Amino acid sequence: MITAKVKTPREVREMIRQNLWLKPTSGLANGYIQGNLAVLPQDLAFEFLLFCQRNPKPCPIIDVTMPGSGVPELSAPDADLKTDIPKYRVYRNGVFTEELTDVTGLWDDSMVGFLIGCSFTFEEALLKNGIPIRHIEEGCNVPMYKTNIPTVKAGRFEGPTVVSMRPMTEKDAIRAVQVTSRFPSVHGAPVHIGNPAAIGIEDINSPDFGDSVSIKQGEVPVFWACGVTPQAIAMHVKPEIMITHAPGHMFVTDLKNEQFSIL
Repeated sequence: MITAKVKTPREVREMIRQNLWLKPTSGLANGYIQGNLAVLPQDLAFEFLLFCQRNPKPCPIIDVTMPGSGVPELSAPDADLKTDIPKYRVYRNGVFTEELTDVTGLWDDSMVGFLIGCSFTFEEALLKNGIPIRHIEEGCNVPMYKTNIPTVKAGRFEGPTVVSMRPMTEKDAIRAVQVTSRFPSVHGAPVHIGNPAAIGIEDINSPDFGDSVSIKQGEVPVFWACGVTPQAIAMHVKPEIMITHAPGHMFVTDLKNEQFSIL
């Protein structure tokens, strides 16, 4: 039986490449950076890179591939972004058309891959500080929501910020701000705490991506900027083709969490 006890990023990627792990990657290869994926044709790549540079909270860049290559040279040089993610999503003209476990056939010589920081990275730090992570406890994907928080436009790219949510006590929320502020390259501190309606979320029990989790009495929802934002942007901008990870199904890099933390 395959479990989340697999230790090294290379072992995790090999397991994923063989389709032995098709679930969300939260909790896998603890201590290592996980990344969201966005893949676009080269003629859109500069505008998207500029978009990420202008929106570092939801889209912190970890690595960028050369056109046509699926190899993330800086973060995992022996890996392949075409095969080493459990599930991919394909958007055509802004419409989600299919979910795949391998995108080799779609990744042509014009494609550029972007790895974007993921909040799964700081979850280990939260757990070490005694802050429970509800979606891990309940064995499901983190809930994610489209908000009314606008991103900064770059060329054709604009649209709403997506956030991930973790419920916790008010005391833990204060500590969570302190802990996650150490990781500015993977979303950093929360963008909102408390009333979901204040950021345009009508029903906290109906996430746009991921799964709903229980919110216990005395807990408040805590929201972080999320690397699924490019998927919301894809729906808004409608590029001819865009490949992303399926929400919660990340790429595991060789980079350690602490390389992206500040004291």
